[in-house]
Amino acid sequence: MTTISSALIIGMGNGCCPSRSPISSCSGSFLGGFRTAAMATTIMRSRVWCWNVRTAQVPTLNLQNCATPELSSSRRAWTSGEQEKGFEYRSLQLEAKALAGGVVALGKFDALHVGHRALAERAAELGGPFLVSFAGMAEVLGWEVRLPVVARCDRTRVMGLWAKHCGGMVPQEYMLDFAKVRSLSPEQFVEKLAQELKVKGVVAGANYRFGYKAAGDASDLVRLCQEHGLQSAIVNPVMDALKMGASVLVDDSSREKGQVSTTRVREALANGDMKRVAELLGRRHRLILRADNHVRHDNSVRVSPANALNQPPRSGSYDCIFILEDAGSATFDSNALVGQVRIIESGITLVLQEPNLIDAITQQTRIVLDFLV
Repeated sequence: MTTISSALIIGMGNGCCPSRSPISSCSGSFLGGFRTAAMATTIMRSRVWCWNVRTAQVPTLNLQNCATPELSSSRRAWTSGEQEKGFEYRSLQLEAKALAGGVVALGKFDALHVGHRALAERAAELGGPFLVSFAGMAEVLGWEVRLPVVARCDRTRVMGLWAKHCGGMVPQEYMLDFAKVRSLSPEQFVEKLAQELKVKGVVAGANYRFGYKAAGDASDLVRLCQEHGLQSAIVNPVMDALKMGASVLVDDSSREKGQVSTTRVREALANGDMKRVAELLGRRHRLILRADNHVRHDNSVRVSPANALNQPPRSGSYDCIFILEDAGSATFDSNALVGQVRIIESGITLVLQEPNLIDAITQQTRIVLDFLV
């Protein structure tokens, strides 16, 4: 993967020590506005930065990088900080020195939605973007364990999709140990970025909080960056166009200002509204299932809901297209790859047009499908 002078995006949640409840812990991008009005941007608009750079090869889904999730209580689920359990992202295996000269953008990146992409775009204006999140947050903070919106092994593909929005640069990801940074003050955290990671600048959302007990805000970030000789930029929120006209009851301390968020993506999935999910994500939602212990019936195959590596939509029938990463010598008409997925509490059934396609799909270690809208 080609790396240009690096920019870094850090998934901080609610800062070095979020003060959120478990229910709101996956609320996604912290791109909400200040209490004063910030310019609203619809989710269908995004800037495309044009740079004279060498385009990196867009990576494909690495199915070998989809580890089997651990059992949690009565169901299988990824831990929020799944990396600390040995399920590392291969793309995260970078040494800290690789971040030197980068531009650090701060946010949270579960859903990899259009708000997150806006941070990557802004960081790419100054260098090659990195998304950096924190390992071990769920365990340290006691957050609820849930399936991620994006399967771990699918994140590199999404980064590849973002390249066209980032001047041809494919964002990479990096992890910081949350337990080692949660007690840092805002001043100490910025000092770490400047002196240890040797970044050259910082990008954050307008309502970003950071440092121990979320003591620092965006204005503090700008001030501290100036003190350490770092560039800084604050990104306006990407607003949820569908909900912009709706009345949202929030108190002054709430981060919910109508911006696109992981919470909204999860709600749309829970409602089975795949068109809205695609609008919030800026792409079709992709579901990845382990293919083991499947049951075949003629032109359909059934797997347990426990085989899901990321969050499926609510129970119902959905049109989808199946993705073949390794079909061997078999060839299929593109129309044959279109089918249905039927989701109920007891199982996920895939209905295909061509029986031979079932052989190709079930011979893979993972079943991959995109929801049509």
